[in-house]
Amino acid sequence: MAIQLSEHFTYRKLLRFTLPSIVMMIFTSIYGVVDGFFVSNFVGKTPFAAVNLIMPFLMILGAVGFMFGTGGSALIAKTMGVGEKEKAKQIFSLLVYASALCGVVIAVLGILFIRPIARLLGAEGVLLEDCVTYGRIILIALPFYMLQFEFQSYFVAAEKPQLGLATTVASGLTNIILDALFMAVFQWGLAGAAAATAISQTVGGAIPLIYFSRPNTSLLRLTKTSFDGGVLFKTCTNGSSELMTNISMSVVSMLYNMQLMKYAGEDGIAAYGVLMYVNMIFLAAFIGYSVGTAPVIGFHYGAENHEELKGLLRRSAVIIGCFSLTMFLLAQVLALPLAQIFVGYDEDLMQLTLRGFRFFSFSFLFSGIAIYGSSFFTALNNGLISALISFLRTLVFQIAAVLILPLLLEIDGIWISIVAAEIMAVMITIFFIVKMRKRYHYL
Repeated sequence: MAIQLSEHFTYRKLLRFTLPSIVMMIFTSIYGVVDGFFVSNFVGKTPFAAVNLIMPFLMILGAVGFMFGTGGSALIAKTMGVGEKEKAKQIFSLLVYASALCGVVIAVLGILFIRPIARLLGAEGVLLEDCVTYGRIILIALPFYMLQFEFQSYFVAAEKPQLGLATTVASGLTNIILDALFMAVFQWGLAGAAAATAISQTVGGAIPLIYFSRPNTSLLRLTKTSFDGGVLFKTCTNGSSELMTNISMSVVSMLYNMQLMKYAGEDGIAAYGVLMYVNMIFLAAFIGYSVGTAPVIGFHYGAENHEELKGLLRRSAVIIGCFSLTMFLLAQVLALPLAQIFVGYDEDLMQLTLRGFRFFSFSFLFSGIAIYGSSFFTALNNGLISALISFLRTLVFQIAAVLILPLLLEIDGIWISIVAAEIMAVMITIFFIVKMRKRYHYL
């Protein structure tokens, strides 16, 4: 039996409801990692570095869809919570149409300016050409990539998280199969990797678009709607924290790459790429749980069920704590085999990656708290605090750490900087949760 947003959530029910979102986000990260594996092992170290160099810029563009999804799902859930189901469908439709249009415009601009941007990031020669080749092919599918991000949140708000998971699995399997076919069999190189990713993103965005366009059994469906600047503004401001998170992470990744180029050259960028792939998978569990619980929080906030909000926050704190400890232990155990899988062909690069991973893995003990805290305030329709937590965590604290610590510890300072930033983010998250407790009655 499907779990409804209006129900009382125990630990078991909370995990059952959020599990599809968690698996969905992890699977999304894994098939991105597969790209890196095939490029590194079948195309070479320089193309692998090129993918990692240009990927942060591509993620910034795709994050607009995540903003529409998280900000919009919170608004839609709240609207359903107060009983206005038809209005919720109209809001949903407006946001999907608006984000699709944005995707087309952003894709065109990205294709036009990809070369100067890659050059600005430090690419030159073969590295520059590889960045341009990979980036332009990926950008063709950007509108669908944005919709894929967006629908991951909307499936949860529609009480159909399992369909969101199925769509992500279909997209991921497409990418994995085409990666193997295009690179290992046809030997199309970096262009093959980009084509496989672009096709899989198209699948991930088109399937839910078709589903919601037709009569279905979910709470949402694409209908006729009208322009509402207030709804778009509320969605964008409410989802700005998730947009800020993705933009900040991408900007910081660019800064990391610049610092690593300075201290370790191309090997440093390749090593950091491996860490980021693993980081994507591990953080995906926190993000998936946050995405899964956000509509529930938004619904009960709209319905003014304060006791349920208290229970959701308390149980989520326990679940996030268990996730954090598990991920840290897994990272320590898997550091060597993961380094061997990605860069085992180069002993020096593998040792550099392994050392970085040992330091970096401590960040998993702290990152889940701030990720959930930011999402929690988004679900409460408080985009300002949510954005502030994300802004400090993913930009201010990390930039300060990655600029200062390498001066003291050289390359080890780069690996440790993320840990320092996450610790500071936990402190600011706890501060806001305590400060706002009387306003929202969740403590």
